[in-house]
Amino acid sequence: MLITKSYLTPNQAAELLMVSPSAIRLWSEKGDLKARLTAGGHRRFKLADIEDFAQQRNIELNVAEDKKVKILIVDDEEMFAELLETVLVLQFNELEFSEAEVKISLNGFDAGIQLKAFAPNIVLLDLMMENIDGFQICQQIKQDPSLKHIRVIAMSGNASTRNRQEIIKAGAEALLEKPINIAELTKQLNF
Repeated sequence: MLITKSYLTPNQAAELLMVSPSAIRLWSEKGDLKARLTAGGHRRFKLADIEDFAQQRNIELNVAEDKKVKILIVDDEEMFAELLETVLVLQFNELEFSEAEVKISLNGFDAGIQLKAFAPNIVLLDLMMENIDGFQICQQIKQDPSLKHIRVIAMSGNASTRNRQEIIKAGAEALLEKPINIAELTKQLNF
């Protein structure tokens, strides 16, 4: 598991500790593993707390050796995708992430190929594209055991409450409104 966030969901914590989500819930309820609650009442686990917990219990963490941050932008608006790619590369340079890489897919078919070939850690996903929408792509990512670890952050010019609820339900972390606020995107990426 490549860790790109300082707070993890119960499923991400379970994957990192190589246990079931129910074990995470039990440890949290007993107070053995510190959890924070979101405004919506969901548990989130601080990476440092998980590392301390693992060290105390002599548990080896499931951490990928590849520390490269790989972002796949899936958007059928080529100019927007290229601009976003440029902004991300500049951001990586500013943060001195030499092991960062960004690629673009302009349609759902190419995105399917790149999900396997490029193996991104994060997908920035447009909701409204020709022939396939972001909702379907997000569902396919989250239903595939070999891809479900990928963080999905959706983007749309129509960031309505309904779209936000539907894409979060499909497995995305957030829905950012286009034009993208770079500070908000950076905060969501947690760099």
